[in-house]
Amino acid sequence: MAIKDTPEEWTVTATTTPFTGNKTSVRTDTVVMPDGSTVTRDYQVHPGSVAVLALDDEGRVLVLRQYRHPVRQRLWEIPAGLLDVPGENPLHAAQRELYEEAHVKADDWRVLTDVYTTPGGCDEAVRIFLARGLSEAEGERFEVSEEEADMELARVPHDELVRLVLAGDLHNNCLVVGALALTAAQGGEGLDALRPAGAPWPARPFEA
Repeated sequence: MAIKDTPEEWTVTATTTPFTGNKTSVRTDTVVMPDGSTVTRDYQVHPGSVAVLALDDEGRVLVLRQYRHPVRQRLWEIPAGLLDVPGENPLHAAQRELYEEAHVKADDWRVLTDVYTTPGGCDEAVRIFLARGLSEAEGERFEVSEEEADMELARVPHDELVRLVLAGDLHNNCLVVGALALTAAQGGEGLDALRPAGAPWPARPFEA
């Protein structure tokens, strides 16, 4: 048996959308089970996201601290954001987020990993990029607002981030997955063996 996620779609006999928000919605599907019975499944419909693990020449990762109301915590995270436009190239979105949140650009981009954040209750797919060759972006800084208005920025050695993740001190999904994936890549075939930035992404197809 090949250990690989594969597409599959069970029969849906009815669908409603009891809630529609600014960026996401909630959908209720009636799904036919393998034994012929039906159940209802509620889940959040999400446009998808990108995240950036930006690694500088000293082996430090660019992180930011931001308040997240649903969990009532101020979390350390890596730059990330929504795919605001259907079919948007995820690399372009990642470059935008790195500029807007950290005023940084990068010369080398790779796909670090792709994940579904909470597939039992949300269809959000996230592509996490590795960005290297960092430098300050040109021009004025992007004007942030709301939760981003008081963000703190820091550069933390990658090894220290991993230690804090395993100690239970850091909880953001993309930061945890990105930091551990970077460790695995460094201990495997190396960072240059990672997929190119324009690699296909079946979860969120895009135009090159």
